[in-house]
Amino acid sequence: MVEMELKVVSISVPKESQLIVGTSHFIKTVEDVAEVLKTSVPNVKFGVGFCEASGKCLVRTEGNDADLRKEAAKSALELGAGHSFVVFLQGAFPINVLNALKMIPEVCSIHCATANPVQVILAETEQGRGILGVVDGHFSKGIENEKDVIERRRFLRDLGYKLS
Repeated sequence: MVEMELKVVSISVPKESQLIVGTSHFIKTVEDVAEVLKTSVPNVKFGVGFCEASGKCLVRTEGNDADLRKEAAKSALELGAGHSFVVFLQGAFPINVLNALKMIPEVCSIHCATANPVQVILAETEQGRGILGVVDGHFSKGIENEKDVIERRRFLRDLGYKLS
């Protein structure tokens, strides 16, 4: 009989950053994710931490910002879940890179893309850890009213994601 324990790892998103957590299947993920980020958004700052699930089982890192790279590596090590990756971005939103990330052949899934604090729910066995899901942000507090609708629409236009 295999024993399993549920664990929760909290990931704090650095100020003015965005977080992406995903799962892939090959060591080249760390370099492929870095290439996609560099070529998708000019001047993006990022760090990537990737959990290698065989061989040396190291956290592999890439990035063009030392602080974000360090934070991504630290978060990936805390997760310790086979073939998972953590990306921290500045100067871009996940919407700018998600489709390109999903097109990387070894990327299996994206668990979340957010600026919110995240809790990653893990299953741990004697073999290792796997990501079961994530808690992204906080509880819903109600339904938007007309004022909230106006604010949401204004916010999206201020960001440049909607026209007039």
